[in-house]
Amino acid sequence: MSRKVHSSRTEGVDKNVWVEFTQLAADYKAVNLGQGFPDFSPPEFIREAFCDALKGGPAMHQYTRAFGHPPLVKILAKFFGRIVGHEIDPLEDILVTVGAYQALFCAFQALIDEEDEVIIVEPFFDCYQPMVVMAGGKPVYIPLRPREGRAVLSSGDWVLSPEELASKVTPRTKAIVINTPNNPLGKVYKLEELQMIADLCIKHDLLCFSDEVYEWLTYDGAKHVKIASLPGMRERTITVGSAGKSFSATGWKVGWAIGSRDVIKHLKIIHQNSIYHCATAAQEAVARGFEREYEVFGAPDSYFQQLPAMLHNKRQKLATCLQSVGLNPIMPEGGYFMIADISSVKVDLNDESNKVESRDFRFVKWLIKEKGLATIPVSAFYSPEHGKEFDKYIRFCFVKEDSTLKAAEDILKKWSQRE
Repeated sequence: MSRKVHSSRTEGVDKNVWVEFTQLAADYKAVNLGQGFPDFSPPEFIREAFCDALKGGPAMHQYTRAFGHPPLVKILAKFFGRIVGHEIDPLEDILVTVGAYQALFCAFQALIDEEDEVIIVEPFFDCYQPMVVMAGGKPVYIPLRPREGRAVLSSGDWVLSPEELASKVTPRTKAIVINTPNNPLGKVYKLEELQMIADLCIKHDLLCFSDEVYEWLTYDGAKHVKIASLPGMRERTITVGSAGKSFSATGWKVGWAIGSRDVIKHLKIIHQNSIYHCATAAQEAVARGFEREYEVFGAPDSYFQQLPAMLHNKRQKLATCLQSVGLNPIMPEGGYFMIADISSVKVDLNDESNKVESRDFRFVKWLIKEKGLATIPVSAFYSPEHGKEFDKYIRFCFVKEDSTLKAAEDILKKWSQRE
């Protein structure tokens, strides 16, 4: 066609770090500690629930309620109502989506208007920025930064400046986006940090988009707190969750948004005019999973207790490996990932073909092509204005089989010995 085919909303949001590096890892058959998914199976009880759902008769293979399978929204309301300390209406306050990704998309499309400003805390999962832009909004960035004057050993050492955050608010500001536990850093926001954000939201009448997909994965005594549970935040918070992250079943693509009915009703409009419906059998299985977890919540039998205990050991194994080869890991308080400082690594990255790219992008490509190990550059989780400050870090995923982590360790140690 001679006329313009694409819409303007697709301009400037075409690049995607996952598409690029997933393909590169596949091309070089690399050990993949890049993409954030387990290479082990979900727990047996939820796999059995999915199989039972598929055998459950015709209803499991047909449409269910568009805004969420009734058994699922009922148990989500019961489960999370107990946690946040207020009643959640299963039919009005919850929208079930095709993964947390679609919940975020519905939220941005439904609630962000032309020229609205959206404050995004960095580092951020990379879909936030294009989703704001496609909704017509303007992203405004503020980074978490390492505390000055002390060794940075943990993700808890990365903090927001209250003064800097307050300075980002203008009359056009509509929302603040947070992610706790954070991807890629692993920071788990403390109560006082969330209260500071909540106070700002209430003072300026802002919405809060809280991406909490890693909520069960906290380590070393860190506690996940839902910002929606704080006074004055229930009516202005959209909490996004994920069954894929909760039950190690990322391919099932079941997520949700929880908020007040006056907010969620707008997300439902986007949902009904785009996706409309999520897979019935998957929702049924997730419902049964949460029903089980409700009964054993806080007990040793709970998968939400077992999974972080298992990942604690994998996290420690990866950190020890990275330290042994001269990399400096930042120990995550939560989530799937660990970032490491590569400043001390001496590698010739002066390839003319990618000279304009940031150091972490060049290093990750070198690591894949020359050593067969896939990671992700951390500057991909930052805006262009702040990316250069943080291009000395790369991200590793430790939610992998021990054999995968051992293969990565062998690559790193072999490289280290040659150096």
